[in-house]
Amino acid sequence: MAIPLKYNLRSLLVRKVSTGMTILGVALVVTVFLLVMSLAEGVRKTFTTAVSPLNLLVMRVGAQSDVQSFVEKEKYESIRTLPGIARDEQGQPLASPEVVALINLPRKDGKKTNVIVRGVEPVAFKLRPPIPIVEGRMYRDGTNEAIVSRRTHERFASTNVGDIVQSGSQKWQVVGIFDAAGSPYDSEIWADLHNVQGQTHRNTGYSIVRVKVSDAAARDLFVAGVKGNQQIKMDAKTEQAFYEEQMGTAKPIQFLAYFVGILMAIGASFGAMNTMYAQVSARIREIATLRALGFPRRSILLSFMLEAFALGLLGGALGAILATITVSFILTAPTGTQNFNTFAEILFNFQLSWSLIFSGMIFAVAIGLFGGFFPAARAARLKIINALREV
Repeated sequence: MAIPLKYNLRSLLVRKVSTGMTILGVALVVTVFLLVMSLAEGVRKTFTTAVSPLNLLVMRVGAQSDVQSFVEKEKYESIRTLPGIARDEQGQPLASPEVVALINLPRKDGKKTNVIVRGVEPVAFKLRPPIPIVEGRMYRDGTNEAIVSRRTHERFASTNVGDIVQSGSQKWQVVGIFDAAGSPYDSEIWADLHNVQGQTHRNTGYSIVRVKVSDAAARDLFVAGVKGNQQIKMDAKTEQAFYEEQMGTAKPIQFLAYFVGILMAIGASFGAMNTMYAQVSARIREIATLRALGFPRRSILLSFMLEAFALGLLGGALGAILATITVSFILTAPTGTQNFNTFAEILFNFQLSWSLIFSGMIFAVAIGLFGGFFPAARAARLKIINALREV
């Protein structure tokens, strides 16, 4: 025979203060957990947005990023003749030589950090989704003009249209701001390939060569051609594989989320446990009466576990609401973290997905159930005669 649910609901409503404090404690734990996890989710989404399975990167063997790579001009000429490369309307191979340079720029908060300047040719835009200019105009080839991503513009000083971006002897004039839709390019500044080569003294080659193939079979053919050609001796990997390697940046953030979450969860669990123990102590005669009426021990145990479940569920819902409000209305500006493969800052926004909210709810319910189990077990073990004698 089960105890009616309205009994549990009434018990929670009668003890409003302790119930509210427990729900708030769980909610704060879930809020912090979701906010830190949304950081890691923001990094993950940045590295998976606009990634094409038909795009490949050719780079130096052993290079962990395009910053660490170098491709000689002679090898580039050989690469663009390999079978499997797709071609544009004019019949030209879709192979984009690109130079990546690191410059040190001040953020709007006054601190300096590294930013990637990518030198490209017009073919580079054919290998990527549309990248619209949202302010200003496109840079002109053969000049020191540059376009800045919107996130970089929002985070770094002196990146307005008309400003000069300068690091040492290297400088570019900002003529436009582009929207890379949250892709990895949203952390970069783009300029003319030959100008970047000249300013960084890399006229003998490029950082990487990005190519587009027509299908999976052509991709395998091209990769085999790059790795099997003794004159090239380079590595070729898909964009997906390349950015999965860069995802290592998110692992410390995820570890921090779980570490902080576990520590706070322990505290919240003890809070829920204290609340449930208090409720057991205050309801000893009620429990004895229920036992005298014929309710078995398992019904008492289940009844208190349901209350603990409700506390965790309500706390999780409140925490999810608080985290959603924070991400949607407060933490709207782009933030950044260091990519230890490129030593440049990755810019991203907090991303709170439904899967994260669901995991936060599971986390909250686990806190409630853990905190309620031992008090519920104590309530179920109470002897009827001893409980009825309690004052």
